[in-house]
Amino acid sequence: MTREFDRNMLIMLAAIMVGVIVITYFVADIQRQSQITTLKVEHKTEIRDISSRNENFTNNFLQGSVKMDAAREVREVGNYHFDFALFWYNTALKNFTNSSIQRCTENCTTAAASYLASYENFNISKPYFETAATFTDKDRYLEVLGYYVAFAKLGMNITTLRYNASLYLKYAAENITNENATIWIELFNETEELYEEQAGAYDEQGDQIDEYLFFDEIRENEIGS
Repeated sequence: MTREFDRNMLIMLAAIMVGVIVITYFVADIQRQSQITTLKVEHKTEIRDISSRNENFTNNFLQGSVKMDAAREVREVGNYHFDFALFWYNTALKNFTNSSIQRCTENCTTAAASYLASYENFNISKPYFETAATFTDKDRYLEVLGYYVAFAKLGMNITTLRYNASLYLKYAAENITNENATIWIELFNETEELYEEQAGAYDEQGDQIDEYLFFDEIRENEIGS
């Protein structure tokens, strides 16, 4: 009787131990599954955050680039008409013909409109690059975006100066036969001196940007580092 009791107790204890082990296994498995699920959720959230930052960065950079390219192109149109306006003004100084004066003023008007449009595009592009900088913490990205912001500022400066110069030249042409022309030409010359100073920095910054393949250059540097 005692032996049978001891055997039953042993079987019972063994069953209890097996039960405890099984329960412990299931509890541990549930905990692991819970941890895995939590990690998956965190990972997906992190991926979404990274993807969102990349999309916002790229979107703002590209929109800024489009506006900047438009600003540069329209500025060249302004330069084209500005050069013609100056040519016809110098021609008018020699013959005082209405035709030369009219061609000068017409080109001045077109140049001024082009410079104003160029200024607006430079002005619009600048915040896009500044916003793009808020979606990255990479020093190299921030450095290059700084180049674009600086270039946009210089673009705004030189288009403002050329806009003013175009108007001064127009007023000088309209008053070419009286003393007021001298006042306008003096303002024109002063503005052109300021323009030449800013234009040099603009061209240097533009060359630096044109030679820099933004995404490819940065990725190559990061891979090599």
